[in-house]
Formats: sequence, C-alpha cells, structure tokens
Amino acid sequence: MATGHTDPQRRERILAATLDHIADEGVAGVSHRKIATRADVPLGSMTYHFTGIDDLLREAFTRFADHIVAVFEQHLGRAGSPEQARDAVTNLVHTLSEGPRRNLILTQELYTLSARRPEYQELAQAWMRRSRQLLERHFDPDTARQLDALIEGLTLHRALDGAPHSHELTSEAVKRITTAA
Repeated sequence: MATGHTDPQRRERILAATLDHIADEGVAGVSHRKIATRADVPLGSMTYHFTGIDDLLREAFTRFADHIVAVFEQHLGRAGSPEQARDAVTNLVHTLSEGPRRNLILTQELYTLSARRPEYQELAQAWMRRSRQLLERHFDPDTARQLDALIEGLTLHRALDGAPHSHELTSEAVKRITTAA
C-alpha cells in the first residue's frame, strides 16, 4: 500500500468512504477503524489526514453539501426569467427527491447531528446560506427563504411518500410562493 505522501487520492477515498458508511449505518456507526477498512487505507491514515472523528465528519458533510449546492447551481444557473426560475425550482425538487436515496439519508443525518451539536448546526446553516444565495439570483430574500424550506420539505415528502405528488403539484406550490397575491 502506498504511503500518504504518494497516494494523493487517499484523503478523497476516506471522505467518500465516510459518506458511504453514514448512508449505510448512520453517523453513530462511524469509527476510524470502520472508515479505514471501507476506504482500504491503513488505520494510521485516519489520524494523519483528520484530527479526529469530528474533523472527519465535518469535512465529509461539507463535501456532501458542496455536491448538493452544485445540483442547485445546475438547475438555477440556467434560468433567465422568473418563469424559468420557477421551473428550475420545480425540477430541482424532483431531481432531489427522485435521486439517490443515499442523498436523502445523508441530508437527514446532517440535520439530526445539527440539532444536537452547534458546530454541525453552523455547517448546515452555511449550506442553507449558499442555497439561498442561488435562489436570491431570481427571488427576493424572503421568497428565497420560503423556497428553500419548500424544496427541503417537498423533497423529503416526495422521497418518503408511497405515491409521491406530481410535477404539476410541485409547480403549483412554487408558483404560490413566488407569485404576488
């Protein structure tokens, strides 16, 4: 096995293995030994690359948040009009809710950790700020905040519902929030 200095992908493999492990077994199951085994790295690599489990979790969840923000960017970055922005939000909800179940689990694991630990709450808040900034390219700050909550709630409901609601119903919800009464 290569040393940490000659294996530039080792850190990335550890972070990916951490997210995979959390998706399979939850945050409570994370240990240096389990992640090292899953990442196929020596146990000593864990402490070489990360100061502890919290450092590992924060970096792994930051990586995951970056991925989800990139999905927001893909959808919202193309919108050039208010109608296109509404369609982008609708499509984003469906992309997230119909996407890998792993992402839903990772999101909920981060939310649970954030509810208990302030340092993770800061990470979740930074993620929300970034999502809202993308929404604010198209909507005022209050509307962006409401849309962010709608996206999260509808994504969760659609993913967990045995008969998820239609694209049309999502579109109607987005229109109600983004159209002045």
